[in-house]
Amino acid sequence: MLIQAAAPHLGHMYSMILADTFKRWQTLRGRQAFLCTGTDEHGMKVQQAASQNDMEPKDFCDETAEKFKELANLTNISYDRFIRTTDPDHIQAVEHFWLLLRQKGYIYETKHEGWYSVSDECFYPESEVIKYQEPFTGAVYMAAAESKTKVEWIEEKNYCFRMTELKDRLLEFYSKNPDWIEPAYRMNEVIDWVKNHLEDLSISRPVQRLSWGIPVPDDPSQTIYVWVDALINYLTASGFPAWPPGESHKGGWPADVHVLGKDILRFHCIYWPALLMALDLPLPKKMLIHSHWTLNKRKMSKSLGNVVNPLYAINRWGVDTMRFYLLFEGGITDDADYNNNTLVVKYKKYLQGGLGNLTNRLTKTPAWDLRNIIEASSKWDESSTQPSQAIQEFVGHYEARFKELAPVVARYMDDYNPVAAIRHIIDTAGQVNELLSQTQPWSLIKTEDPVQKANACKVLFTAAEGLRISGILLQAFLPGKAPELLDRLGVAPDKRTFEHAVFGCDYTYGLRFLKEGSPRNTGLFPPLVEDKNVQFQGGKKVAKGGGHNEILVTED
Repeated sequence: MLIQAAAPHLGHMYSMILADTFKRWQTLRGRQAFLCTGTDEHGMKVQQAASQNDMEPKDFCDETAEKFKELANLTNISYDRFIRTTDPDHIQAVEHFWLLLRQKGYIYETKHEGWYSVSDECFYPESEVIKYQEPFTGAVYMAAAESKTKVEWIEEKNYCFRMTELKDRLLEFYSKNPDWIEPAYRMNEVIDWVKNHLEDLSISRPVQRLSWGIPVPDDPSQTIYVWVDALINYLTASGFPAWPPGESHKGGWPADVHVLGKDILRFHCIYWPALLMALDLPLPKKMLIHSHWTLNKRKMSKSLGNVVNPLYAINRWGVDTMRFYLLFEGGITDDADYNNNTLVVKYKKYLQGGLGNLTNRLTKTPAWDLRNIIEASSKWDESSTQPSQAIQEFVGHYEARFKELAPVVARYMDDYNPVAAIRHIIDTAGQVNELLSQTQPWSLIKTEDPVQKANACKVLFTAAEGLRISGILLQAFLPGKAPELLDRLGVAPDKRTFEHAVFGCDYTYGLRFLKEGSPRNTGLFPPLVEDKNVQFQGGKKVAKGGGHNEILVTED
């Protein structure tokens, strides 16, 4: 959920799509799920961006929030709440959280000094600051070793959070929960930071320097640090602080998973658990850290003009094409490189030539009536004419794969590996096309030989089942095209749950649902209009975008 002052970029859309896919997957499994996304609107970066655009901070945030809400809606994100950190209930939650920290003795007043990055909205210890030369301009400045953003030396009075008192508890938690962070290797970064760089956290800024934020209760001369404010949004969305004793879970806390970019790892995996531990609140169950999207192997940057505008991309390629490409090629462990040519190649191979072609082969040919094939297959046990032993054995290998499709995809999703999950589903379409090419049922069904006709029926039913199960599972990944695929197969709306992703459990489909106004002859994945005029986002320079993540909670 945290999107700071910036226009939407590809990384924001990727985080949204990842979280939405997990939410839709849980819904497909028959579980209640809650997805929260929105905008983090306070802080120095927002204050400066509003000033640079000659706007009041709230007006600037209103405009920015609408852009992100538009992105979420265009990307078909099934969010339950679009939360803004300027929402009144969130401000009340932050104030209450602050007072609880103070009551427990975790807040103290001090003179703080250190290296501060406006872009990252945080102080860095001396050990994490380097002299850095900007490779494109040659400018030399002091920078954070981690992000390479410029830092300045700040001395000021503010409030601090006794985070060092929680060092042992943090390390103990990491030790007992080695799988808490996915991918697991990022846990090493977190443990190293806590062991070697942990300091008490400055959690306020003088109002003279930062006025755009939530004032510290009982001290209007100080503004609450943006990362304390922003992180608490997860609790706000789940009803904090109005939880009946022992019933926080009814509002969805603790979350099953936070989805976030690697650039905000430290805030979510060190600051956030420390703040929760201080109040003896449960921690989220999983942190899914995804890598970044690059362009030509270089980090996207507005100053370089190489930022992919997700709104342009959706308008150009279509929302499910973008969802497919980002999920299929996206990086959880490693950065992924965005390339329009690659997108076109993948689309033609896996969607248009794979899944779309397969759907046409089964549902649009005059050689057979799919409904008759499904109905005949339901009566095999009563038929005196059975498929040949050879075809049964050959088709049996494919049938075994399709029977394992849903369990395998479920294991991938349980392991927070949507890339492997969607690739496995898409590969199934290739296997079904392979089955059809190897057996050529269009030739078998033309003969007068009843065994050959039974062979064709066996092949076509097996192929249709592979496609039906794939379509059911794809609803979590391609929420626009997957239902259309199932409509073309004639799968009833009440037979599209995970429980129906079982080979041979549904013999009622086969008659296409044609919705009013929908074209009869267009393909599921029509040819792309490869307009090469628009690729990058340009425009006025504004403050650099911050982290972005989503929250997902589920309930069995």
